Amino acid sequence: MRIAVAGATGNIGSLTVAALESTGHEVVRISRSLGVDLTTGAGLDDALAGVRAVVDATSSPPVGEAETVEYFGTATANLLAAEQRAGVAHHVLLSIVGIHGVDGNAHYAGKREQERLVTAGPVPWTIVPATQFHDFAAMVASWTEQDGVATIAPLLVQPIAPGDVADVLAEVAVGEPLGRHPDLAGPEPQDLVDMARRTNAARGREVKLVPTWSGMFGPAMAGEALLPGEGARIAPTTFEEWLAGQR
Repeated sequence: MRIAVAGATGNIGSLTVAALESTGHEVVRISRSLGVDLTTGAGLDDALAGVRAVVDATSSPPVGEAETVEYFGTATANLLAAEQRAGVAHHVLLSIVGIHGVDGNAHYAGKREQERLVTAGPVPWTIVPATQFHDFAAMVASWTEQDGVATIAPLLVQPIAPGDVADVLAEVAVGEPLGRHPDLAGPEPQDLVDMARRTNAARGREVKLVPTWSGMFGPAMAGEALLPGEGARIAPTTFEEWLAGQR
């Protein structure tokens, strides 16, 4: 099957490409660095020729809410329109667990706009909402780190291995559209501060972590706001297993 992956050079996109190719599928990589620009539509029609399914694993630069919503909205609208012209039969969107219950987060607002366009769009779809990835905690801490000190929100999450997310996206892409896929999560809840501390230690880095609700992750994300709902699909790889590969 010929399948396109948008965001193919990113973390999840590249793993999804590998998962699809390992099972014999032909993958078209969609990325600005590869000459296909979702924000303008340049190169999309050629890229989607003969494609049956598209996996959207794109992300956005860390900017304000209005800019993020505009970015995701424009890119998604261009992608869906090109898919309709090409006769694509299945649009698979990677989304995030909990985005509909949290206000004030720019990235979540952008993902909600993506979901809105996909569900109202012309192409049969599956939305796969996943929890935060195992590498999320250390990445968040790196955004604020200065002189060996980083602030980080004490979020309760149920993190999932990036490879497990990619495997599910590849599986979904070759099947029929499902509508909204069950929440996708790792095996057990974790504290984000502890995750960052353990990841940095495994990588041989010493960073003092200061828990705080200031910044992009506010109190609206406290408690169980980011945990998967009932009937969630639980992926196999634990945080400890992923961490072992970071040492």
